[in-house]
Amino acid sequence: MTANYLANLDYSVVQQCMHCGLCLPTCPTYDITKLERHSPRGRIALMRAIADDRLPVTRTFAEEMYFCLGCLACTSACPAGVNYAELFENARAEVERQQKLDSPKRRLIRWFTVKWLFMDLARLRFVGRLMRVYQWKWLGIQHFIRRSGVMKLFPKRLQELEAMTPDIPGKFSADLIAEVTPPRGERRCRVAMLTGCAQDLIFSDVNRDTVTVLAENGCEVYTPRSQQCCGSLHAHNGEIELARKLARKNIDQFPPAQFDAIITNAGGCGSHLRHYGKLLAEDPAYRERAHLWDQKLKDIHEWLDHIGIRRPEANGHAELRVTYHESCHLTHGQKIVNQPRDLLRAIPWVKLVELPESNWCCGSAGIYNLIQPEMANRLLDRKLKHIESTQAVVVATANTGCHLQLINGLKAAGRSEVRVAHPMTLLAEAYRPAATR
Repeated sequence: MTANYLANLDYSVVQQCMHCGLCLPTCPTYDITKLERHSPRGRIALMRAIADDRLPVTRTFAEEMYFCLGCLACTSACPAGVNYAELFENARAEVERQQKLDSPKRRLIRWFTVKWLFMDLARLRFVGRLMRVYQWKWLGIQHFIRRSGVMKLFPKRLQELEAMTPDIPGKFSADLIAEVTPPRGERRCRVAMLTGCAQDLIFSDVNRDTVTVLAENGCEVYTPRSQQCCGSLHAHNGEIELARKLARKNIDQFPPAQFDAIITNAGGCGSHLRHYGKLLAEDPAYRERAHLWDQKLKDIHEWLDHIGIRRPEANGHAELRVTYHESCHLTHGQKIVNQPRDLLRAIPWVKLVELPESNWCCGSAGIYNLIQPEMANRLLDRKLKHIESTQAVVVATANTGCHLQLINGLKAAGRSEVRVAHPMTLLAEAYRPAATR
């Protein structure tokens, strides 16, 4: 008998929701539409009805599950501790099992991205190299495509996606980071560094800066040259078995007993990485190691707060006005709120200005800005207005998707002078001698 993901959940998870409605003001889709079905409470009611076999899985239900951002703001507001992330992922898995959104086009896109490209980092880097060639200024392909008007011959959505194409740096993480980075001064701990997939492809400099900061604070850092995706993309898009496969590969590559901590610097990845124990609970070969993995997995801000950092020297640097946008999954998924702010304040010349609605989703939400562009853009516009109100020259954020979403949004709004940076980049720059900044 084929498993029904929702029906096979521990029923205590399904029935936790008290329908009190405290989640409603925190939900971006409900806030905009004011429709109950677009709220966490409404979605959970649908999930429970399906788990109880009172409703079938329909296309309408499937579309609703993919209209949800999965931002987890509702979990921070919920007094009953509803595990919305588990409900949400299993609901999408059931949608995919029953193929309620299936079409030849969607099947091809999901096979290429979720089932092929992000299952092997070598494939992703190959595509990255092709994108790099497309973007080479001396070759001029991208410049010609954008200036010639050729894109006007293509559908509007394809034009929008081309404009969102991230700049691919000249070097990936393995080209920037040694496999073993010694600590500066006395060794305090030994950690492993997860470089990710999209983070490695687009923001390899953030990985380099994270390793620099760790080494500056007495950590020996192990960073394998070839790594795997964490599996969050797969779990969040209904491919739980593929997520399990990647979890096993990561545990094999980073035996948790060998490290004081396993470090992640991307909020969305970290939220998933913390739950390998739950993901592999029924796997006797990996269950114990997965549980230990969960204990060792640390977000970079959390780890630095735990071990204490060496404060950078002032060196007469001019004041830098910085605001901080919170990654949804760092804040609501991992409950890491104050540590990034404290680390930014530790930089003597940073003036941290609080961002209104700092924990409100920017619209990136994994691949949400690709599949739900209208809602994503409304959320992005709201975020950009708040950023403008702070008069900050730097927006700090700690998630790959947020980082790229804000870069693209600021660029489209003609605000390219506002820099988007990971807190680790700002901290790494503060540790460098003044002459090399």
